[in-house]
Amino acid sequence: MKTKKKWIKKPSLTIQVLIGAMAGIVVGYFSKTVGLQLEIFGTIFMNLIQMIIIPLIFPVIILAIVNISDTKSFGKVAGKSFVYFFSVTTGLIILSILAGKWTAIGSHFEAGNMTTESLDGIASGIDFQTFFLSIVPSNLFQAFADGNLLPILFFGVLLGLALVSIGEKAQPVISFFESWSQAMFKMIDYAISFAPIGVFGFLAYDIAAYGIGNLFSLGQFVLFTYVAFAVVVFVIFPIIAWLFHIPYFALLKTIGDLVLVVFTTGSSSVVLPSLIDRLKKYGVSPAVSSFVTPLGYSFNLNGACVYISLATMFIVNMYDVTLGLGEIIALVLFLTIVTKGIATVPSGAVVVLLAAATQLGLPAEGVALMVSVDFFINMGRSAVNVIGNALAPVIIAQTEKELAYGKTRVQMAKELK
Repeated sequence: MKTKKKWIKKPSLTIQVLIGAMAGIVVGYFSKTVGLQLEIFGTIFMNLIQMIIIPLIFPVIILAIVNISDTKSFGKVAGKSFVYFFSVTTGLIILSILAGKWTAIGSHFEAGNMTTESLDGIASGIDFQTFFLSIVPSNLFQAFADGNLLPILFFGVLLGLALVSIGEKAQPVISFFESWSQAMFKMIDYAISFAPIGVFGFLAYDIAAYGIGNLFSLGQFVLFTYVAFAVVVFVIFPIIAWLFHIPYFALLKTIGDLVLVVFTTGSSSVVLPSLIDRLKKYGVSPAVSSFVTPLGYSFNLNGACVYISLATMFIVNMYDVTLGLGEIIALVLFLTIVTKGIATVPSGAVVVLLAAATQLGLPAEGVALMVSVDFFINMGRSAVNVIGNALAPVIIAQTEKELAYGKTRVQMAKELK
């Protein structure tokens, strides 16, 4: 008599990542030597993802422009995207500054004898002329080599518009990019399957290298920041989604495992290609998801806006600096502008925070204090960035009647008439 073999069901990616994260924390905490050596696994995982990001995003942007098919439609989508990005980020900056002022976060913290050693090698501000000039690349291949997303997006948009303008002659090139992007998505699947091991190596190294002492010493700020992140994710985003009739928590469920990967690695770029693909499955048209999502990675960093605003107010309160209405308005305008350049600047969040502190005449030592716990906050900051950049394309698609979530093809056809 034959007996049926009972196969153990393979855990979901979310469970695998959680197991990897817990194992990494344990190993890094109890064995510093082993934890430091395990960095190689995290590095390999990051390299796998980064190797694919640019070769994927470039054709995806081109195909998005081609699929939008006409410049009027492209202009509408781009215009709506920028209005949404600036409205949401500015609103979050205002709310975060007011929360920091109202709670007086940092006012009871003893600065002590802090040094600026942790700021060595980090720029002290953002050169706006350089930032805007970098969008138009003088050497496209250099932009590819540097992984600079904005000039690649710019060139991809122009190439997409050019392909649309030449009509049928562009079809061979379009077919090539379609096949290429599909191959890149498959490679992303391979890389993401390595995520549990990569997360294990990341956390083992980070805990071994930095420990958890800094987290406890600045626990008030870290906890307050995570409460703010939670308010954004579970209160503000749902309200925005409700206004546009978006099933927000269904969206969260759709991208939940990707958010967990981002949280444990502290890098939102790790899931960018997968996020675009997941939004398509949620019902966002390929044209909108492929265009708005990568654009949001440069202009819609909601988590970073919240963090920088709160960190600035922490330093302001720590040094007992009083900000009047005029200074607060100026700070809001300043942060609204400079946070749009974070993605192109190394250690971007720290650079913007340092620039804000300089504008307010605050000591650099206060920024150095924030850097000491940046690893712990970066995880939540990156996760909020990704959730915000998942919501944005869904909303733009809804306004363009390009969202098919829960709708049949017949319903979509009626709406488009």
